[in-house]
Amino acid sequence: MTFSKFVRIGWIVGGLVIALSGSGAAQSKDLGNGFRDHGVAVPISNQRGSAATVDGQGRNALLVLLMDHRGGYSLLMLDVATGKAEQFPVPFPPPGESVDSPYASILSSGNKFYTHFKHHLLEFDPVQRAFTCCSEKTTPWFAMSMTEDDAGNIWTVTYPQCGVLRFNPKTRELKDYGEVHKQTWPQYASFLAADDAGWIYFGIGHTASQIVALDPASGKATPVLAEAERKKGVAFVCRDLDGKVYGQPLRGETEDWIELYEGSARKIGKRGEARPKTYFTGGRASQSVFPDGTKVNCDLVRRRLTVEDPRTGQKKEFPFDYQSDGAIIMGEAAAPDGTICGGTAFPMHFFSLDPKRDTIVNRPGFGQWNIVMADRDRFYVGSYGGGDLLEWQPSKPWVETDPMNPESNPAYLTTAKPEVIRPSRLLATDDGQTVIMSGTPAYGSTGGGLLFWNRARKTGTVLKDADVIPDQSTLSMINLPGGRMLAGTTTSPGTGGEKKAAEAALYIMDLAARRIEWQAAVLPGVQEYTDLLAGPKGMVYGLADRKVFFVFDPAERAVVAKQDVEAEIGRAAYHQGPRVFVAGPKGQVYLIFAKGIARLEPKSNTLKLIAPSPVRIDTGGDYFKGRIYFSAGSHLLSCKLD
Repeated sequence: MTFSKFVRIGWIVGGLVIALSGSGAAQSKDLGNGFRDHGVAVPISNQRGSAATVDGQGRNALLVLLMDHRGGYSLLMLDVATGKAEQFPVPFPPPGESVDSPYASILSSGNKFYTHFKHHLLEFDPVQRAFTCCSEKTTPWFAMSMTEDDAGNIWTVTYPQCGVLRFNPKTRELKDYGEVHKQTWPQYASFLAADDAGWIYFGIGHTASQIVALDPASGKATPVLAEAERKKGVAFVCRDLDGKVYGQPLRGETEDWIELYEGSARKIGKRGEARPKTYFTGGRASQSVFPDGTKVNCDLVRRRLTVEDPRTGQKKEFPFDYQSDGAIIMGEAAAPDGTICGGTAFPMHFFSLDPKRDTIVNRPGFGQWNIVMADRDRFYVGSYGGGDLLEWQPSKPWVETDPMNPESNPAYLTTAKPEVIRPSRLLATDDGQTVIMSGTPAYGSTGGGLLFWNRARKTGTVLKDADVIPDQSTLSMINLPGGRMLAGTTTSPGTGGEKKAAEAALYIMDLAARRIEWQAAVLPGVQEYTDLLAGPKGMVYGLADRKVFFVFDPAERAVVAKQDVEAEIGRAAYHQGPRVFVAGPKGQVYLIFAKGIARLEPKSNTLKLIAPSPVRIDTGGDYFKGRIYFSAGSHLLSCKLD
């Protein structure tokens, strides 16, 4: 396979600064049919790799890979002496989803910057100030690690099934070895190294660690660890100045070192003095150091470049700007103060829309606000990646969350980690005493637990999946009379984990005893119960697999009506914390689908699409004063109800 070439495409930006927080100008647009676009909630991009290098004139230049809600979309080049910014769009359409972004990058010994995502290996030349090469479509999906061998070849290993590629910058030849180490779960090949004989080694995780040795001549890949030696987590490899590679079954252990050379593995126990060979991999830290000692901090939020002189320690700050379509919205809900609030990912920010003033405020948030919920005068947040529960009082001043500061607002309450690190649902019990949080577990694990937060005592209790439904996570929850809860599960594991359950289940729990009274896979073959809503006469409305609407009778513990709506309406809007059902002010029941707003026809127990959306809807949302609020990518939108 050879590379195709691209002419330079770029634009120069600079000067303007978007405020970290505060009210923006009126910005909503009428999209027709009752829909309004209230604008980008958080107009900021995320740094996905950087390199401190020099341009064609020998001037220090910082290269920064950018991601917004569309995924990796651009490279930003900053002149360290002046702060001048140039932006170069990637030579293909942005992936369209934030997960498809640079996860690894490297500055080669030949002063070329490489990354790999959307099935393409990219080369940027800071001397030519251009993307000089872009591969044809490669083995999926994006690089989790990259390295350079002693011959100057660039190597990459991709997610999710270890696709290996080698690029020769001199001959421009790209060799795609394909997926060389398949597992039943998505693999994170987080570490990659080459010995001085040209053999390649990479460490994977999270479900079960492994070190894989690859013969570059034959393409044969050989696992190094026996099955009994594999551990939950990620294996580690690194190149040493002695020409060999050293690895561990689990990074951070002190005893279990393995010497790797020419495809052979030798257990050495404790390792002697480590002399790692340095590579200029594109780290995602905001601070970079140039070879001459100049330190720079690139703040994409404030749009400021801070440069520190290595001789004097003097700092200069330059404003710059860049084009961004904004961070991806994770979800939103109506807050007690009459605003619509939620969070974004990359960067992890809070946002608040004031419908009266038609303005949006954004501030840094504590973690990624996966799921939000209002209850009485409080607003609760389930935050990834610590499985944290936050409580915000909108009536009081905002004080940035600090787990060590009891005056924080939002206040840090507790964590459910490792039983929950990616929250998916919040429920306030009818008696007002408890907030329950569910979600998926730590990386590489299967089966999430439940957090019970006692609001009066300010204490939390966590149940493991074994105490609920083993090898599954709770995705949807509602209150039932008599201090009970009806909940639905998902078979999806934690990130990088292995799916073990064959089908999802509904269950009823006694909340006082925290004991399962009943459970059943009431819809055979279903993999998740996406959302639930209490209906009239004790009935419960549900949506399974984003497409199967059903009515459940908790007293009879039976499904009394069912409708697969995929052919007619499509699938529900979806994110890590689904909020598909929306209750109207007069008992109406609405559902948010990717194609638009659907309404329940109560007499027939069927769904009808009543408001086709002019854009694809990505997240569910909430009702407030005659409108349903939801999001599409980075934009907060709403639809007026009749």
